[in-house]
Amino acid sequence: MKNSIEEYEKLGAFYLGKEFDPVSNKLKHNLVLYDSRDLTTHAVCVGMTGSGKTGLCISLLEEAAIDGIPAIAIDPKGDLGNLLLTFPDMKAADFQPWVDDAEASRQGMSRDAYAQKTAETWRNGLAAWDQTPDRIRRLRESTEMVIYTPGSSAGISVSALRSFDAPPPQLLSDPESLRERILSAVSGLLELVGIKADPIRSREHILLSSILQNSWQNRQNLDIAALVQLIQKPPFSQIGVLDLESFYPSRDRFDLAIMLNNLIASPSFAAWMEGEPVNIQQFLFNDQGKPRLSIFSIAHLNDAERMFFVTILLSEILSWMRMQSGTTSLRALLYIDEIFGYFPPTANPPSKTPMLTLLKQARAFGLGIILATQNPVDLDYKGLSNTGTWFIGRLQTERDRNRLIEGLESQNSGSSLDRNQLETIISGLASRIFLMRNVHDNSPLLFQTRWALSYLRGPLTLPQIQTVMASEEVSRTFGKKTPPQTEPALPSDVVKQAQETVSKGRKPVVPPGIEEYYVIPRQSFTPDSQWLYRPYALGKARLHFTDTRNSIDLWQTGVFIAPFGGNGEDLHWNTARLFREQELTLSQSGLEGVLYDSLPAGAVQPQNYRSWKKMLESYFYQHGSYEIWGAPALKMSSTPGESESDFLARVSLQLREQRDAEVDKLRQHYTPKLASLQDRIQKAQGRLDREKSQVSQQSMQTAISLGATVWAPFLEER
Repeated sequence: MKNSIEEYEKLGAFYLGKEFDPVSNKLKHNLVLYDSRDLTTHAVCVGMTGSGKTGLCISLLEEAAIDGIPAIAIDPKGDLGNLLLTFPDMKAADFQPWVDDAEASRQGMSRDAYAQKTAETWRNGLAAWDQTPDRIRRLRESTEMVIYTPGSSAGISVSALRSFDAPPPQLLSDPESLRERILSAVSGLLELVGIKADPIRSREHILLSSILQNSWQNRQNLDIAALVQLIQKPPFSQIGVLDLESFYPSRDRFDLAIMLNNLIASPSFAAWMEGEPVNIQQFLFNDQGKPRLSIFSIAHLNDAERMFFVTILLSEILSWMRMQSGTTSLRALLYIDEIFGYFPPTANPPSKTPMLTLLKQARAFGLGIILATQNPVDLDYKGLSNTGTWFIGRLQTERDRNRLIEGLESQNSGSSLDRNQLETIISGLASRIFLMRNVHDNSPLLFQTRWALSYLRGPLTLPQIQTVMASEEVSRTFGKKTPPQTEPALPSDVVKQAQETVSKGRKPVVPPGIEEYYVIPRQSFTPDSQWLYRPYALGKARLHFTDTRNSIDLWQTGVFIAPFGGNGEDLHWNTARLFREQELTLSQSGLEGVLYDSLPAGAVQPQNYRSWKKMLESYFYQHGSYEIWGAPALKMSSTPGESESDFLARVSLQLREQRDAEVDKLRQHYTPKLASLQDRIQKAQGRLDREKSQVSQQSMQTAISLGATVWAPFLEER
């Protein structure tokens, strides 16, 4: 067992199974080890129901997780939740909650007995493929797995409708990228409200695109509510050469605004407004920089909702990708368990444009894409012309087989493919037997998939997803263990809802020379609430940090809010709360309908503020700090504003690039020697075969000669 494990636990190698001999219908000893970097040229997996397609793709994701490669998986059928059903102890009690009662009844077994049988089946299956339960434990320790459920709170909810935030500056400066993002966002939104909009002919599409472009170029974030208002009163009076009223009259715009307003007003869409924002970096790494496998289960959504969410997610992945550095190593994976409807050969759904762009450009950024489908006729093969690996399983119809072979023949793979041979092989494939055509290999390969580490029990329902997520230790702050916090907490007493009875007072008069600022709460506020404004001292300071060794040269701005002590004469900045500018919303006019506390005597003396200013300068200079993350062995340090998680992700990629470079050196060094040894082995095998043949022929000649000697007298007498 140890030697077998050492054969497949190699750097950057994915253990997919063993080669299969179609003549003897038996497995060969040769392991199928797939180079992870081959996925940067993307992969497609096709096969009908029962072909083992899901098991193969789950095995790919398992291998990526063990190798520390983060992944985003879109799950339209609900099968990928099985990745969280991993039981290192192989106890029947682990399997018992997940076994199928109907299947147990068909076999005449109780639930507990069937769970015991299932545990034994999985234990024996892993052993047959030289895998131990420790490999399952390693899988779970290497990667954090999370199930997201947009439009539902069963898993971690995703707020795809909460905002259409302005893209980062890098994307705004790229006209083509900005145009693609706007196109996808508007197309997906209109699809959600039932409008099949053409980007060129549809005035709805053109209007919304113009609004997004105008707002984003002005660095303004939008949510659906703001979009509804801008539809009625756009920030421009002309579209193209036509005035706005001629192009799209206000009464017609009002109808569009009503459609979008009904969308956000519908109780069924409340879940779309809550949850975590679509942040790709956070989907790929948790707060500690640990790789994540983020599964987006969308089986519970209708077709329009699925299309909207997939389009938004693909567009965000595209934006994230373009902000990454180039690499030849595999940085992350995107897997879509069923591509049907999202990448058709003729139609142009909103998801097709970002998908096509990803397939064309993702390789340069180390993003590998894996697409799976049961129906080859529903794939745009021209769009898949650069796909490097095809996993072909059993196909049901001759039409599917012919369409697939045509797609393979249309690609310049660098290797000859015999159509008749392909037809024969594909039509005779059994379950879990796949033909792998990889442009990085010399010829196609037939293999049987290994036993999956995860328990493949079938699609998970929303209640089952809720159950499995409740048992997960999700370390992110927005996970099940901690409520989501999308905004920094306000100072507890700066704007405080009064719990005690307070006599309502007018706003105190502040003498000239003292500036007033009011903290505006970001949570919902109604004038009926008994809110109380309390006085605090506010100071703002900028500190310059320089460190030539780590290439740091930046200014840090801090906003301090400190309580007044005694009668207001005492102020200690070491008791202040420190905020970043973007964490506070300040206004020179306060809220209406609130209570005001009285000002202490010292707070109305202008000369005190001059003294407090000097104290703040001294305090900030002495105690101000800027934290950077470093990896001295790699000569790497974090950049300004880079979080620990993002820095650890960058370190992980750097280590993977160095590992791949070392593997390449070893291959270059030993490949000629291995080729020479293999040539010597082949020659020796040839000599051995010839000598065996000669020995066999000599034995036969001796037997014939001996037979002639024994029987000759008898023949002569006759």
